[in-house]
Amino acid sequence: MKDRLNGSGYIKRFLLIPLIVLIALSTYGGCKSSNGNNEPDTTTPIKHLVVIYMENSSFDLIFGSYPNALNPAGEPEFIPRPGTPSVNNLNGVLLTDNPNETNPFRIKRTESFTCDQDHNYLREQQARNGGLMNQFVRFDAEPPEISRQFCSQNEAGHWDTVMGYFDGNTVTALWNYAQYYAMSDNFFGTTSGQSTRGHINLVAADVYGVICSYQKAVIGPDIPLCGEPADSTEIAAPTNGSLATYNEDTDPFWDTCSDDNPKATSAFDDRPTIGNLLNEAGIAWGWFQGGFTTDSEGNCTSSSPLVAFDLATGVDPETDPLRIPDYIPHHNPFQYFRSTANPMHLPPTSVSMIGRTDQANHLYDTSHLWQAAEAENLPSVVFIKPPGYQDGHPGNSDPLDAQVFIVETVNKLMALPEWEDMAIFIAWDDSDGWYDHVMPPIINKSATVYDFLCGETSDGPGGRCGYGPRLPFIVISPYAKENFVSSAIKDQTSITRFIEDNWLGGQRLTDISFDNKANSLLDMFDFSERRTDKLFLDPMTGQPE
Repeated sequence: MKDRLNGSGYIKRFLLIPLIVLIALSTYGGCKSSNGNNEPDTTTPIKHLVVIYMENSSFDLIFGSYPNALNPAGEPEFIPRPGTPSVNNLNGVLLTDNPNETNPFRIKRTESFTCDQDHNYLREQQARNGGLMNQFVRFDAEPPEISRQFCSQNEAGHWDTVMGYFDGNTVTALWNYAQYYAMSDNFFGTTSGQSTRGHINLVAADVYGVICSYQKAVIGPDIPLCGEPADSTEIAAPTNGSLATYNEDTDPFWDTCSDDNPKATSAFDDRPTIGNLLNEAGIAWGWFQGGFTTDSEGNCTSSSPLVAFDLATGVDPETDPLRIPDYIPHHNPFQYFRSTANPMHLPPTSVSMIGRTDQANHLYDTSHLWQAAEAENLPSVVFIKPPGYQDGHPGNSDPLDAQVFIVETVNKLMALPEWEDMAIFIAWDDSDGWYDHVMPPIINKSATVYDFLCGETSDGPGGRCGYGPRLPFIVISPYAKENFVSSAIKDQTSITRFIEDNWLGGQRLTDISFDNKANSLLDMFDFSERRTDKLFLDPMTGQPE
């Protein structure tokens, strides 16, 4: 593995490495593989897509002051490249006379382990207040559950952490990737709401189609409880024939690591996911998630401390009593669908079968990805979900630990021969309710009791008000435009559409799925010539070396 992946731990030296100049591609229709492998035909030179799916950040939380960092002594310094384009972020009166009760403020690197924010479907719409964007400060929040969490209150005693943002001294790697590759400042969640909605939208382009769940977790007609998690896809989920829209986080029915409370699981009907379409086309793919491998008794018990945050704040990770579960069931969207579930977390039957259909059913631990890469068996489409402590979710993770995961993953991918025809998308599942000053465009109206100022009628099934909050989005590729900002409207299902357009001839999932409305990501690429530079970063500092 060390030969292909440049080591399995932190890479010690990083350079902008010039490579042998390769033949420029002047067209990108029906492209063949550049590395000689028998890869499927694609409509662009991209033969390998890797989607790194992070947790709970608004655009302004990550890029609110980009590209200007405070650069205090002792923190990783960020100096923007000359000619860096402007982005639609926080400036002027938004910083000094914000319509919310508290002005935006910089969160220190040593305070980056924050409490979680209120981000349910209705509350996010209320925070936007029909475009006034003035109701983000929380009035009924609970104190932080963990004393080390940063959770701010204003002079009125209201919880205003939601108005904070990080800068290039904390999210340094993300700012550097934006400098050398392409970012979007107009990318939105497909709908409002919590983590699972963002995951389901990524792989099914819709949150409609729930057949069983706790009634408060859905919008629509009464449906039965799913019951305790099933240990086999031979077990059908209960149904009364009605379909509802997914609303709040619950665990997947076909996952033995889910909560065994009968009210805690949900399942969708047999509508297709992007995995099903890829299977039908014979395209190798996989969902790789931290902690997916079970212990000897079949349980998901692995956990980790906040290593990077501990080191930044003078805590010994070895003795830190706070440990975060690595595997989070409701972050695995394919487990909600019977056709793509792997309830017992069975491993692949061999390394050669990773990405192909066997007992693992395309669902793996992240360790399996690197086994496949070392065996020159990297699937065409790869989804990566970090372990809980590195996913960036406030309340159980932080930007420093998330940075380690992102950078180590990108460094390894850049070291592979497949990098020559690869695109990496760094995307987020939802905003966590963090402040963002941009009102999303309403491309799908909804007028249920769970909605607020999203139209007088519903477009199709209710509970799908979209778009949701603005999110960060970064494209890293030898074909990504350099230091480029795309302001064309995009959403999470633009990723789904990219897969459909590149490998599947433009096929869409259903007649009402959001991939029918999604805009393209192609403006972030330049396929006329392959870039010859690579940007390796230090996982702890996020800086090039």
